Amino acid sequence: MYELNLCHLYPDLLNLYGDRGNIIALQKRAEWRGIKVTVTNLSLGESFIPENYDIVFLGGGQDYEQEIIQEDLLKEKGNEIKNAIENSKVFLCICGGYQLLGKYYKTWEGKEIEFLGALDLWTIGGQKRMIGNMVFECDFLKTEACDGKIVGFENHSGRTYLGTGVKPLGRMLKGNGNNGEDKLEGAIYKNVYCSYSHGSLLPKNPAFTDFLLTLSLKQKYKDFVSLLHLNDDLENLAHNSMVERLL
Repeated sequence: MYELNLCHLYPDLLNLYGDRGNIIALQKRAEWRGIKVTVTNLSLGESFIPENYDIVFLGGGQDYEQEIIQEDLLKEKGNEIKNAIENSKVFLCICGGYQLLGKYYKTWEGKEIEFLGALDLWTIGGQKRMIGNMVFECDFLKTEACDGKIVGFENHSGRTYLGTGVKPLGRMLKGNGNNGEDKLEGAIYKNVYCSYSHGSLLPKNPAFTDFLLTLSLKQKYKDFVSLLHLNDDLENLAHNSMVERLL
């Protein structure tokens, strides 16, 4: 039987707008297929050992929470996280967790806060928040059964810009995305997938959930081919109704 180990980093501090639902979606869609899933919560002062996990999740948090974990992230877990990323470990990072993997966050007053620097991206704070439902399109998700559209909810004042070697997760169809300027949303680097989408992201987007599960299983098991089909009528109804409403 296949097994997956999920690591939820800082669940007590980075869990805005139901972000823990992403862990639940990964766990349930695996278990419904007979795949055993173990979830480990790691917070301040606890060691991160990349070899123990197949998927790593970082949720969203406000500036206050990001400041609390900054030292632990940079000095205690930082090298291991960067090594895991370079060794193609699967990561899903939302909003504040997305920003924390970048080089820095510059507040609108001009104060620059150092972040992990695992990805070549940076965030500039703004006085106006970007809030609302969103739809974006991901080319890597497009199949005969999926149009590649992702639905979610954004609420952030930071404007993120991508540097060398980092690709966008998708193209905005409705909403602001990374910065409200370039019509891009999120980031991809190796097997790291980042998004500003809360809501939570994965329950309303089963194709993306299954993509992450498939990616992690292929990384772990050489004989793994594909996931068993599930009846996603309810998930697709929720997804498609939001797409139709917004577009």
